[in-house]
Order: sequence, then structure tokens, then C-alpha cells
Amino acid sequence: MTPLAEQQLLQILPKARPVAGVFLPAINRAALRWKIDSRVRMAAFLAQVGHESGQLRNLVENLNYSAEALVRTWPTRFTPQTAGAYARQPEKIANKVYSGRMGNGPEGSGDGWCFRGRGLLQVTGRTNYRAAGAGLGLPLEDQPELLEQAEHAAQSAAWWWAKHGLNELADAGRFTDIGSVINTGQPGRVPHGAAERKALYDLALKVLA
Repeated sequence: MTPLAEQQLLQILPKARPVAGVFLPAINRAALRWKIDSRVRMAAFLAQVGHESGQLRNLVENLNYSAEALVRTWPTRFTPQTAGAYARQPEKIANKVYSGRMGNGPEGSGDGWCFRGRGLLQVTGRTNYRAAGAGLGLPLEDQPELLEQAEHAAQSAAWWWAKHGLNELADAGRFTDIGSVINTGQPGRVPHGAAERKALYDLALKVLA
């Protein structure tokens, strides 16, 4: 497969125009390294990272939730009585919702905020930062903010993609399952934003034809 061209990238992800010049070479290098090397693989990858990152513009998870959204999003972590104390406080929210899991320490450790989602596929949690760092040869546990750079944001996404067998799911035409693995951790569920993911995929297949 020939490298992705800027015109193709912008046809698929038009809102990425301000950052396309930075991301195009980063995506092409990541795709080469992690064998995202066919039309269906690239279309699936661009659709998923496009959805997850707001078309390459959001490299850090936005945790600025209202009280109502906290209860809706994390019903096991918040009640209508407790959510108000956390609403619109992203750092406090991250430390609460990501505490005690994914290798993170307790709420007071600050790990939740430090290891909140970053990169084009939102690497989240100390354990995942450590694994991505080992896979990419980067000190991500000590410098998690490296994933806010285009090169590392793209590489971490492509590494995660390959590690979780998503090239093979793309080959098999199991696009919905790819979104499900990314969004819920396992195939078979309907991922958040399924309609937008599928629309981007269909568009990418046409552009890359």
C-alpha cells in the first residue's frame, strides 16, 4: 500500500486540517511499523482513531463532566448525592474514576489524573502506559505527557491496534468488533459512537479505493 496522502487524510477527517501536516508523516510511520498496510486496515484505523481523537485534535481525555454526566457515565462510582462534589473538576474526577484499577494507586495517589487517556486511542492507566512504553521504547511511566506529541500519539495507537489483533479483525471485515474492543475491551458489544465510526470507515474505504 502506498503511503497515505494529505489530500486523502483530509477527505476522511476534514476537521484535522490544522494538524494534518504534523500527523500525516506520524501516521504513515506508525502504519509501516505496525503493519497497517492494506486498504481495509488503514480505513479501519483512520475511522477508529478519527472518532476517538475528535479527528486528530484531542490527544488528552476530556474529563470535564457535569454531575448528571458523572452519574450516567460511572453509575457505580457516583450517586446523585456524591457527584456534585466532583462535577467540573477534571483532575478530581480522574483520580476518583481511575483509582485502584489498571495499575493505578488509590484516589489520593494522583495516578488517575497522571495516567488519564492520551494518544490517538487514549492509552489509560499506569499498567497500559508501562506496556506501551515497553512496546515503543519510551519512558511513558515517567513521562506520560509524551503521548501528547503527534509521533508518539500515532505510534501508541498503532502499537495498541496491532497488539490487540485489530489488523486481523479488519481483514475479516469485523469493523464493529474493532470499535467494541477499543471502547469496551471485548468484541460483541456496541461501542459508543458506533454510527460515526461506521460512517468514517465507509468514507475511508471510498477515499482509499
